Amino acid sequence: MIHLSLIGIGTGNPEHVTLAAVRALNEADLILLPRKGEGKSDLVDLRRLLCRNLLEASSRARIVEFDLPRRDSRADYLGAVDDWHGAIAEVWAALMATHLPQGGRVGMLIWGDPSLYDSSLRIAERLGAKGQEVEIRVVPGITSLQVLTAEHRIPLNVLAEPVQITTGRRLRERGWLSDAESVAVMLDSGGAFESLPPEGLYIWWGAYLGMEKQSLIHGWLVDVAAAIVEHRAALRERHGWIMDVYLLARKPLTPSQSNSPTDTKGV
Repeated sequence: MIHLSLIGIGTGNPEHVTLAAVRALNEADLILLPRKGEGKSDLVDLRRLLCRNLLEASSRARIVEFDLPRRDSRADYLGAVDDWHGAIAEVWAALMATHLPQGGRVGMLIWGDPSLYDSSLRIAERLGAKGQEVEIRVVPGITSLQVLTAEHRIPLNVLAEPVQITTGRRLRERGWLSDAESVAVMLDSGGAFESLPPEGLYIWWGAYLGMEKQSLIHGWLVDVAAAIVEHRAALRERHGWIMDVYLLARKPLTPSQSNSPTDTKGV
């Protein structure tokens, strides 16, 4: 049997990795590290760094890197994602069969938390359909939303009000999705907030959260939207990739921000 641990590792800051994650990592016989191409080499470099820093001398884990299949960019988004997940599951299954033919413990380092806009759990479920006996364990990690609110020193929600968590794609398609006073947006390819009427909306934006190159901007959307789009493009050009997330609300979440000008950090 394969015992697969999906280990949430936060946003790239080794200090955000929990003790439970360290324990799971050291219990593994095999650790699989995905490579996403030269443009995103920082991501596998950070995983390598975590393994170097967190694996104990007594660990018997074998570290194996693999090239992550690319997702088709066709218009049928959900169909393309489904096929992509299938291709990834095939790679995982082959690696496990090659390196642990008699079964064992496998660790996979997952950005943020495996439960929030991450597909590792869905992919892992496909392994059983391929005839592999797999027991899945999830080790929770700090999410980008937690780091965003911590770095901006704000709560996630307006007092006693709900929060909507969505994607940039859905924000463009549907606008403000509910009666929520605040909306958190993930997986935005860039500037989905420009599809909203900017008046009366406040934004807290962050990129590379938890990393040395972390960048933050907050302010009224009407004042900072263009600056965020321009700054985001410059960061992506500089680093070759970008991960960002933001929170929108109908009013500032702390009294001190009621008349706050544009504020930036790490720019």
